[in-house]
Amino acid sequence: MINNKAKYAQQIKTEAKRLGFLSCGISKAEFLEAEAPRLESWLKNNMHGEMSYMENHFDKRLDPTKLVEDSKSVISLLLNYFPQDTQTEDSFKLSKYAYGNDYHHVIKSKLKELTHFIQDEIGEISGRAFVDSAPVLDKAWAAKSGLGWIGKHSNLLTQQVGSFYFIAELIIDLDLEYDTPVTDHCGTCTACIDACPTQAIVEPYVVDGSKCISYFTIELKDQLPNSMKGQFDNWMFGCDVCQDVCPWNRFSKPHNEPLFNPHPELLEMTKKDWEEITEDVFKKVFQKSAVKRTKFSGLQRNIKFLKD
Repeated sequence: MINNKAKYAQQIKTEAKRLGFLSCGISKAEFLEAEAPRLESWLKNNMHGEMSYMENHFDKRLDPTKLVEDSKSVISLLLNYFPQDTQTEDSFKLSKYAYGNDYHHVIKSKLKELTHFIQDEIGEISGRAFVDSAPVLDKAWAAKSGLGWIGKHSNLLTQQVGSFYFIAELIIDLDLEYDTPVTDHCGTCTACIDACPTQAIVEPYVVDGSKCISYFTIELKDQLPNSMKGQFDNWMFGCDVCQDVCPWNRFSKPHNEPLFNPHPELLEMTKKDWEEITEDVFKKVFQKSAVKRTKFSGLQRNIKFLKD
């Protein structure tokens, strides 16, 4: 007898590859038992700073069946964003994920195609696509489905391609063959912990979000605290330090998604250009970028903080 669960899982993975995803793993939609105490402790210690939305939907974060009724499977997908070229040395820095078009839109359309494929080839399914847009613990699901392990910097890591990729999910009401987690390969390495400019990695595998440069430059809407002066290492939007120093990222290969290519002017801009940036240039360079989240005034605030 043909094992339909295995057959369907393979069909989905093949189509995911065709759509440009790096990899695809599948796990059973069930309560994330190991994550519950970790999330509770993280919130209790106020490591989410002013990201109060992290306190909402505690149960939904841990149980996909509360997000998608009758869900059976969580399909996790990785999409590479590692760029071919990076900014000039004399520049304030942007996290690499923000170089091109906003990943939410790029990935959502791929997930829509994957959903249509499942419905056309396998049958009527019900489910939802998630790209960083709902209370879903992306990294935990990706690790559970064997796509990598959670590193000491709390990002998902793989031996083959490092960590410069987005994670997305399809949670659906179809039973599939499930993958198994891989082992942790961080070993005794502490490169990410040692290199973090603000000591946000307070212990292996625990990041205090309220100390992270990404939190300050993107999430925090108030004035940046003076106590952080001189600690941002020229990052004006996000931060890649813990990934840049990770030995596994020597295996990162440039993406082949044209929509993630940066605006031509972006890579050439120097500190002086950033200091003098006008709203028109901001709109032109970041027309479809995730940087729009911080708005022109937010980016100006961050640049001024670095400069003063």
